[in-house]
Amino acid sequence: MTIARARSLSSRQLSGPPQLLDREEYIEQAYFYRTLRERLDQAASTQELIVSIKQEILSTTKLPMALDFMAAELRLTGGFATAMARLSHYFTPFQSFVIQEAEKEDGRFDFRIALEILQKEAEYRVHGASPQGVFLYQFETLCRSRLGYDQGLTAMAGDPVFDENWREWIYTVRRQVGLVDIADLIFSRSEYYRQLYGDPGKPILFGEKEGKIAAANRRKDPLYLFSALARHLGYPSVPRPRHEESPMKTILLLNQKIQRLETRVKLLEEELRGGINLERFYKSAEESGRSGHRS
Repeated sequence: MTIARARSLSSRQLSGPPQLLDREEYIEQAYFYRTLRERLDQAASTQELIVSIKQEILSTTKLPMALDFMAAELRLTGGFATAMARLSHYFTPFQSFVIQEAEKEDGRFDFRIALEILQKEAEYRVHGASPQGVFLYQFETLCRSRLGYDQGLTAMAGDPVFDENWREWIYTVRRQVGLVDIADLIFSRSEYYRQLYGDPGKPILFGEKEGKIAAANRRKDPLYLFSALARHLGYPSVPRPRHEESPMKTILLLNQKIQRLETRVKLLEEELRGGINLERFYKSAEESGRSGHRS
């Protein structure tokens, strides 16, 4: 069995263009991100934690299938951002991007913060997320965590919560970020701008209150803008990166890197001995059927 065929069999039901999910899916996603983050300090690998948490997830949702594939990807590569990217029908491009940045070797973006960011976004979607709120939350994530605007905004544009007008504007922001204040970009597409200067000739994406807050925060640090929007309009606030260092955190980071290196060395050794046996990474169709029946 080739790698491509094995992965195709595992991800077939969750691949395709991104789609908005049912409320129950976001509830279970938020629970998964929170529980995984809280249990990372346990003496267990991330793969073992995912398999364990899977037993707690509602079997009526699609998340258990996604977790199966993520656990297999961890065995194969030592990370699961690629698994999330392949499950494009279930996870948004922005979710995959955040985990990808957290799994980078330099370790500048804390994996726990990444999980907390995705947890809070899922919780916001549970209560009915608006395109305005999702954009502001995700853009603030890029600012606070110092992630790449180019890749980050491209990932944001792929979120199914945005229609074609939103996607066109997000790509405009990607081209102009750093040259034009984000407050100006929001203000120029707000109802408040239309009240002051007439129809801007392009679709209005933000309301009067967003426009007023953006106008009041022009030429200021964009983090002040996000803070004001959260205070006045109840938009979710992004978890702030924690810079404290501790011996335990250093040990855990080293342990994660050692696990990834061990996985890669084992795969190289198997390849030298004549090929990688992929059978152990994936359940057979019969096993999957019995497991689904028990659930």
